[in-house]
Amino acid sequence: MKGNWHIVALAVTVSIITVLTASYLFAICYIAWIGFLFLQRRLGKMVLLLASAFLCFFLLYIPKIHDLSPVFSEESFPEQTFNGQIIGPIEESSSRIQFTLKDTPSNKTYLILYFKNDTTEIARYPHLRTGATCKFQGIPERPDPSTNPGEFDFRNYLASKKITYQVYLESLQEITCTGQNLLHRFYTLRKNITTYLDKRVSTGTSSWMKGLVLGDDSAIEEETIELFQRWSLSHLLAISGLHVGLFVGFLYLVFIKFNVLTKEKAQWLILFILPGYAVVAGGEPSIWRASMMVVCFVILRKLNSTFNYTDVLSFVFISFVILNPYLVYQVGFQLSFLVTFGLLLSQRWIATSNSLIVQGFKISFVAQMMILPMLLHHFYTFQPLSILVNTLIVPYFSLLVIPSMFMFVIVSPFPIIQVLDKIFLMAQNLLLTFLHFLDKHFNYPWTIDGMSIEAVAVYYMLVIWFMYFVQLKHNLKAFFSGTLITVLISYFAAIPYFSSYGIITMLDIGQGDAYVVELPYRRGVFLIDAGAGVTFPERIPTNSKYKKIIQPYLKSRGITKLDAIIVTHKDVDHSGSVNYLAGEYKTDMIIVSDYYEIEQASKDLWAQENIAVHHVKQGDQINVGGQILHVMAPNKDKGSPNENSIVLLTEFGGQSWLFTGDIGREEEKEFINTYEHLSIDVLKVAHHGSSSSSDETFLEQIEPAFALISAGRNNRYGHPTEEVIAGLEKVGAMILRTDKDGAVQFVFNREAGTFYKFLP
Repeated sequence: MKGNWHIVALAVTVSIITVLTASYLFAICYIAWIGFLFLQRRLGKMVLLLASAFLCFFLLYIPKIHDLSPVFSEESFPEQTFNGQIIGPIEESSSRIQFTLKDTPSNKTYLILYFKNDTTEIARYPHLRTGATCKFQGIPERPDPSTNPGEFDFRNYLASKKITYQVYLESLQEITCTGQNLLHRFYTLRKNITTYLDKRVSTGTSSWMKGLVLGDDSAIEEETIELFQRWSLSHLLAISGLHVGLFVGFLYLVFIKFNVLTKEKAQWLILFILPGYAVVAGGEPSIWRASMMVVCFVILRKLNSTFNYTDVLSFVFISFVILNPYLVYQVGFQLSFLVTFGLLLSQRWIATSNSLIVQGFKISFVAQMMILPMLLHHFYTFQPLSILVNTLIVPYFSLLVIPSMFMFVIVSPFPIIQVLDKIFLMAQNLLLTFLHFLDKHFNYPWTIDGMSIEAVAVYYMLVIWFMYFVQLKHNLKAFFSGTLITVLISYFAAIPYFSSYGIITMLDIGQGDAYVVELPYRRGVFLIDAGAGVTFPERIPTNSKYKKIIQPYLKSRGITKLDAIIVTHKDVDHSGSVNYLAGEYKTDMIIVSDYYEIEQASKDLWAQENIAVHHVKQGDQINVGGQILHVMAPNKDKGSPNENSIVLLTEFGGQSWLFTGDIGREEEKEFINTYEHLSIDVLKVAHHGSSSSSDETFLEQIEPAFALISAGRNNRYGHPTEEVIAGLEKVGAMILRTDKDGAVQFVFNREAGTFYKFLP
């Protein structure tokens, strides 16, 4: 089996892909491949049998997440008694405290949440400890599913951790807990170290020390984390092989160089200390992978056994999946092993150059090639220039920043730490200035409408062939493989531009409007309204709807540019996310009514982003990518944002559409008096289904076949009202509403179109 464990690891990988896709095509192809190798006498009988056995075993062993169905639960549970053990750390933020509890009677795992209503700190509740046995009363609830394409699915995320229900607590005083386990001591040590670092160095340096030594990046500014994500530098914030290597090197320095222990005893001690560091440093898959590989190497050396790096990686990978099969759903686990496997496969090619700069470029190239499809599959975005940027930034972090962070921990008790602190901040500020410069002038990402998991698997097959031919110096075959990789990626990037179908999406942003219109062949992309949530009582727009719903949807559709944003009126639930869009997406124009009062801050931002502002009134036409939208109102200033809403008439898929903003009954009556013989196929119901709109006479005259209502679930206004629903049903309209159906999409071509609900 020596040198062939990667064949078995590939069998496990194929099993994972088969379970995720519910297709046995990859399993069949894998069996055919190893059968061919066996017939060619390139694979031994033992490897064939073991690979086949592992394939069959893991097809049954990998769990299927049964909670993927995006359905809101109508089931109501009574209050019940929970009696179980806290597993994992107690997590605390400024607004909440949460932990995971495994209930003993039911053997189920629950997420326990407590939202603070004051300055509560976990220190006030010392009985909450990892490993403690707790008893309390609570009502289990199923977390809400995602209701929009591209939106992060928290229910799915919890299901991947074998958690189906969550419990909200009104008070932590009602919980009775006793005991703890060894993990609690490690988590306490982690917390004590972070508190100590906060006291010894500046906030800026402390945030990087905690991130790079302890795996806690919560103190690093969100803007910096997003900057690193855009340039594929997030791996530098995740503790991995380099960090573990430095930690082991530090232990060797202390134990051996200072004659504390013999080499043999130091190795045994490292075997025990390393898993502890993995826990203290956050316990992410990347650090466990690196730590376990070091442990395997030490054990194999003690057994005087020669080893193959790929075999060790394969063995660690298989062991992880056996111990916790739910890990296969974690992106960090996937990326960690993919990058490491890619670097091992390419080690001969990387080593052919004696130049550290060239080697750094090759490592960056291989790493980016390995993560590219996963980034597109999960996040829809990849920055091509990140390969060059990684070549510059990775050595800086590897040779200076990360070693400095470990050294700072060692010298933190001494006064010199204050000098080192200032030097580090100066260097780090220069780095961030450089990255912001690149981000402003050279940020041209590939944003692609995702990649299917089948396409991802094909991509990796092509990459393996490419690297194989590169190492053998078969340049023509390598060029052909590279060309196929380029064609595969380009195909997914070009799909919208060759599709004769357009899509109109009524996003579910709760109590607000946001319609995204994508014209066929990507002739144009524009929004009609982009609402936001607000803070209370200030009623200041927040970016939560934009970050969680609007932006992820645009990314999931491969949209990087907006031809227009049409803002029907000024209310926050229609306009609150416009400035967030304008600040991040190249936007050609923003269209408002003649009676829309633009705030100075918005004027300044739009001018800074070179966005043209157009004012329209009744009788005007808007042309976006050849799509003509007729402005039917307003014709004069009504003195109210709602009544001054832009009303638009256009045609999609052979059907007439009327977008009404938040106009009221008087404006509706004025509309039908002005346009007496107009009938509508699709009506965007005004004011979220409020009884102040959708007059019976109005509905009877336009006779819509479909009615679109954007309203929040269980909203305090009672939208849509029973009166409006009854009126729409009376005229025979099919009602599509975000509070019941989630996002609603209309897929159309020139002649026809079909509506689709996100929720079944």
